[in-house]
Amino acid sequence: MQELPLNIPEGSRKEVMTYLEPYMLNEMSEYLKPVEEMWQPADFLPDSSRSTFFEEVSDLQESAKELPYDLVAVLIGDTITEEALPTYESWLTMVEDVNKNEQGGWMKWVRAWTAEENRHGDLLNKYLYLSGRINMREFEMSTQHLIADGFDIGTGADPYRNFIYTSFQELATNVSHRRVAGISKKSGDKLLAKMCGVIAADEARHAKAYMSFISKAFEVDQSEVMLAFEDMMRKKIVMPAHFLRESGEPQGGAFAHFSDAAQRMNVYTALDYVDILKELLTEWKVDQISGLNEQGEKARDYLMRLPDRLIRLADRIKVPELEYKFKWIYG
Repeated sequence: MQELPLNIPEGSRKEVMTYLEPYMLNEMSEYLKPVEEMWQPADFLPDSSRSTFFEEVSDLQESAKELPYDLVAVLIGDTITEEALPTYESWLTMVEDVNKNEQGGWMKWVRAWTAEENRHGDLLNKYLYLSGRINMREFEMSTQHLIADGFDIGTGADPYRNFIYTSFQELATNVSHRRVAGISKKSGDKLLAKMCGVIAADEARHAKAYMSFISKAFEVDQSEVMLAFEDMMRKKIVMPAHFLRESGEPQGGAFAHFSDAAQRMNVYTALDYVDILKELLTEWKVDQISGLNEQGEKARDYLMRLPDRLIRLADRIKVPELEYKFKWIYG
């Protein structure tokens, strides 16, 4: 294990963030793509300038009719989550030492990541609008509520906890979009399958970036990163849309129903949560990290035992079989 460079004291986030900033600038191009080379929503949507526009919309609606109700509910919840991007950008800029330099590596990353993520909500929102199955006013009210409500994910301004959270969440959104793509294809909606497939690929690439940040932090501040990882897993990683609600509902009123639909469709399940934890443990080589203090060793032991414990808990979960009727969906 590499010694702390530049005489960085253990647990000093400020010095670690400063140390990692040049890495951010050097490696950013590995995890982000040039704008001109990336897909844009217009690449997938009917072109309103063409004479075939209404025919293309009609074809889109025919395919959308075959999607299972629960899948549409999950797609809407995923889209609202993507549309709450202003919350995530403002949250990342509040992380300790991220916004100290407007042209520094961390702020450049946050802006570039936001710009890539912004395409996701744009694409899915337009698809839902054109599908003809969605009560767009209800959908839009839920989106506005979620942005106004924000979220409470237990990270504070700590960069370690925040980037552990984003590592987990980017992997989770990859799973969700990838599964929606697969089910859409089986249901005959090849266009939606392509859309969710390219979004899932973005999420996987972003997950690699955040995981690399934590890997570098483990090299220079192993005990504190391990303790932050343990703390996040003890609290449980909550979804960014955990305050999701429909119009007239209290904060979080729709989230359980959205989660139940995702479980019924096997889009995102309790076992997926465990698999993501296992992936992070493997990626960060948690079992091999040396130089930990006593607290760090205990945290590592807890984390290595956690997957088996969570699997036992997942086996007891019973998902309601009945579909919940969302205000978002016609019919």
